[in-house]
Amino acid sequence: MWLSSSEKEVLLETGVMGLGDSMSTNNSLQKEMGVGGKLSAQPYRYILNEPFKCRDSTPFLILLIAAEPGQADARNAIRQTWGNESVAMGLGFVRLFLLGTGKTSDTFLQSSIEEESRVHHDIIQQDYQDTYYNLTVKTLMGMNWVATYCPHASYVMKTDSDMFVNTEYLIQKLLKPDMPPKQRYFTGYLMRGYAPNRNKDSKWYMPPELYPSERYPIFCSGTGYVFSGDMAELIYQASLSIRRLHLEDVYVGICLAKLRIDPAPPPNEFLFNHYHVPYTSCKYSHLITSHQFHPNELIRDWNHLQSNKHKPC
Repeated sequence: MWLSSSEKEVLLETGVMGLGDSMSTNNSLQKEMGVGGKLSAQPYRYILNEPFKCRDSTPFLILLIAAEPGQADARNAIRQTWGNESVAMGLGFVRLFLLGTGKTSDTFLQSSIEEESRVHHDIIQQDYQDTYYNLTVKTLMGMNWVATYCPHASYVMKTDSDMFVNTEYLIQKLLKPDMPPKQRYFTGYLMRGYAPNRNKDSKWYMPPELYPSERYPIFCSGTGYVFSGDMAELIYQASLSIRRLHLEDVYVGICLAKLRIDPAPPPNEFLFNHYHVPYTSCKYSHLITSHQFHPNELIRDWNHLQSNKHKPC
């Protein structure tokens, strides 16, 4: 379903601008879910940071990869496959894993993450608890990092650690490095006309006290979306006046609605997939994302694709 201009105006007045008033009605629920608070300009302290990634060059593409602290195997698989610098074909390229903190008692895990950071220099971590309900905080951490340390990057992709990303196809067919970089651009798997889930037992439950409108704005699935570098600062600044919601992709869509920027449909509706696409080299040569990969599967299918991507289908 499409949102008309009048519906967008209603959303802006109630779903976005009106959130501030609605938040005061259910403080206990906010505390329980870990949502609903406003964000300060720099809400959390960096434990690990990579502030000099763009000091000597301006990257064409930054990959922001949401990962859990204990997912070292997934991070290593991504470093070997779609997150490897070789996929950028000489273009500037930055890979960053976004982490919060694990359980405070697990000092071994934290020390192993710090060692991994010393080896690879591709982890940023802040001192919020790494939970499902803090995915929005994690994404905004990445947006703020780009805006602060790499504001002139051409493009950014935010994705997850269980994804297959055909980085070469993303760069060559969608972003087209021979063309001038786009501005105010945002695309991915478009989610149109979705209504908030009011089932309290659902993972995606959205209390009417937090989001009173009957429909979300158009948003892109958080499994993988792409935006022009200028959008990081715009989205982060918009977020400072919008109450935090735990559904990260919905929240980014609300920020876009406030900015009056519509996500652009991808040139092919099968490029971005928020589900698992059964692997064949023909299919995977012409898509950008597929979901639900274990590290071993990722390495296996990636290596097969590299050997077969130029064969006729």
